[in-house]
Amino acid sequence: MALSDQTTSLGLGDSISFESEVNQLVGSLHAPDPQRNGTLVRLVGMRLETRGLMAPLGACCEIVGQLGHRVEAEVVGFNDETLFLLPFTEPQGIGPGARVRVLSHTSQVALGPDLLGRIIDGRGQPLDGKPAPDCRDVLSLQGRPINPMERGPIKEILDVGVKAINGMLTIGRGQRLGLIAGSGVGKSVLLGMMTRFTEADVVVIGLIGERGREVQAFIEESLGPVGLAKSVLVAAPANESPVLRLKATHMTHVIAEYFRDQGKNVLMLVDSLTRVAHAQREIGLAVGEPPTAKGYPPSVFALLPNLIERAGVGRHGVGSITAIYTVLAEGDDANDPIVDIARASLDGQVMLSRKLADAAHYPAIDLNGSVSRVMQNLISPEDQKIANRFRRLWSLYQQNQDLIQVGAYEAGSNPDLDQAIRLRSSMEHFLQQDMHSSQDSESTRREVQALMQV
Repeated sequence: MALSDQTTSLGLGDSISFESEVNQLVGSLHAPDPQRNGTLVRLVGMRLETRGLMAPLGACCEIVGQLGHRVEAEVVGFNDETLFLLPFTEPQGIGPGARVRVLSHTSQVALGPDLLGRIIDGRGQPLDGKPAPDCRDVLSLQGRPINPMERGPIKEILDVGVKAINGMLTIGRGQRLGLIAGSGVGKSVLLGMMTRFTEADVVVIGLIGERGREVQAFIEESLGPVGLAKSVLVAAPANESPVLRLKATHMTHVIAEYFRDQGKNVLMLVDSLTRVAHAQREIGLAVGEPPTAKGYPPSVFALLPNLIERAGVGRHGVGSITAIYTVLAEGDDANDPIVDIARASLDGQVMLSRKLADAAHYPAIDLNGSVSRVMQNLISPEDQKIANRFRRLWSLYQQNQDLIQVGAYEAGSNPDLDQAIRLRSSMEHFLQQDMHSSQDSESTRREVQALMQV
């Protein structure tokens, strides 16, 4: 029997256990040889170069200095017999001639239900001061791709508790959504609202490359004890190595995949996709990749779609990962290359406006440029028509705002614009929401219907 046939014929728990046994067998066949060591020959920027050692990409190595200093690093490239490594920490005390040995040939992680309620780093080590989670199932950090023909459809509305999204940008379970904005416009606050108000069996949060203080703040302000109990938080702040930041990103995705394959509806939050791209840029440039758009090497534009495709509805509709990625539009540039690739790969985006934020309009969701690409499959044609009418009136007022404010517009010239002016304050009230209050999809639908029938 072929391996794929045997795995398919087993139940979910048996399949994971079977894969663990296969991984252990493969690991034993390719176990590192403790007698074979490489020698550190060069340091260029962050990149360490070693000779005399054979190891594949992704292998974890230990570098031992002359005075016993030890640093772990990952193989990120090679040139002939020279391996390129990036250290997990600052290579203090490491000099020419340092010994290098392989700790493991593959990037794998142990997973299990014991991860719930825990805060870990990119290598699965606890950050909350508690003992290491008791996890038995071993999976690759790269996950297992799903045949697109086996994926279930997005057909169930996901109530996120935010009126502007529930009413105007309805999203479904298994959708991939981007929160796109410049710095300081409210991405993290909106992400926190969606974390608290969205119903999900498991919440997996990846805080990648952000400020270290945000980890504790996110737990206290957005999750709380009840929310943390059903969540797994993976943290890799900005001061950590780009290798660890990238590992934390893959860790976030593989944890979400693990619970999805158990039939859970998972909400995965990644803050932020831009910092993930920055980490890959640092790695790519360190190993000699040519910079392209805005200094990003080609590997960045290959990485992001691969990550995004790991989310979604599971095989044959079993479980789902609803993914929400924050995307930083540097300099408020909506045409930033990372924003562009995110828009092309995601199932929709919520654009946040600095102009609205400056006017104390929160959440600062700009309907112009925001879209949910599966909304028409989730709501009735009548509700879709009403939402489109709301968006048209909102956009029409925005386009003519200067004329209206200086008194140059003559009432009666455009019936649609007259209605937009009459409903403006009601529409603004609808789109604004306190960060501590939620509103469900059904009451939002009734409010929009009542508003547009005025």
